[in-house]
Amino acid sequence: MPDALDATPYDALLLLSFGGPEGPDDVVPFLENVTRGRGIPKERLKEVGQHYFLFDGVSPINGQNRALIEALREDFAGHGLDLPVYWGNRNWAPYLTDTLRRMVADGRRRVLVLATSAYASYSGCRQYRENLADALATLKGEGLDLPKVDKLRHYFNHPGFVEPMIDGVLRSLADLPEDVRDGAHIAFTTHSIPTAAADTSGPVEAHGEGGAYVQEHLDVARLIADAVRERTGVDHPWRLVYQSRSGAPHIPWLEPDICDHLEERHAAGVPAVVMAPIGFVSDHMEVLYDLDTEAKAKAEELGLPVRRSATVGADPRFAAAVRELVLERAARERGQAVTPCALGTLGASHDVCPVGCCPARAPRPAAAGADSPYA
Repeated sequence: MPDALDATPYDALLLLSFGGPEGPDDVVPFLENVTRGRGIPKERLKEVGQHYFLFDGVSPINGQNRALIEALREDFAGHGLDLPVYWGNRNWAPYLTDTLRRMVADGRRRVLVLATSAYASYSGCRQYRENLADALATLKGEGLDLPKVDKLRHYFNHPGFVEPMIDGVLRSLADLPEDVRDGAHIAFTTHSIPTAAADTSGPVEAHGEGGAYVQEHLDVARLIADAVRERTGVDHPWRLVYQSRSGAPHIPWLEPDICDHLEERHAAGVPAVVMAPIGFVSDHMEVLYDLDTEAKAKAEELGLPVRRSATVGADPRFAAAVRELVLERAARERGQAVTPCALGTLGASHDVCPVGCCPARAPRPAAAGADSPYA
């Protein structure tokens, strides 16, 4: 095998995702998994789960992960990269611990992890690393030989992640009526998180107002807006906005909310809006409900033309980006010099999360980082 397609020392890739229900009977148990330890009554969970019941209790995320896995396997095979792909979830089957147990049984000793979250934050990175540590602790308690687990770097500014989103925004703009197209505003959306979590996202040197979480999203939004201007000749105004808030009202979260933003833009006389969910890898429930259902209903109420651009999903360019990230990390592990691929002003993210990166509210062991107990 040519050096460029050598994944040594890694012998497997693990797709690590959030998980989601696959039928009405799964919804409340799934939400119990998500909220475990918070003491939320089952009746309240039934209320929270109503948006899943609108879609027959099925979250699209599992189907989208299956499609991404097939895209990865097809890309790897087409380029001669012999690296099996596994899949484990934090909150629903296939569960992470079960998948790691199977990987051990299959003889996997060095595992690379691809999380379905592109940006730095506690919920988008460290919490996944904590789940990995929990799973490894369980396997250790069972007397199993633990694999060494590493996590791929954040890929928010990799061309294979950014280019599909540029195309999605261009398609959405082209789908608007011609008389409102050039005046359309672009609302780049991502998941709102508590401002305290945003401010401490990323390495310690990135901490401050919004932290790495906001800065990374702004860099991607700027890349897309600049590309749209270059390809259309139109300079569309834009803003980073937020969606899917789920916390207590008294805790400050990142704002403005997408629905509030649509109202403000309509009041300002904007003729149309393209909603671009840059914070999400695939069109999962928070995209289908919070944007395609709630935000579109708000736009219809306002009489404001809106379009929602596609997420990256299983785009072949994203699958190719994952292959490049795997080979890049493997080469560095072998001691080779590598020039990482990244767009924008922030450069490539770190391979290993440093101490103090995206700290938890309460200290918990986290794998695949400088403070990992499973080095």
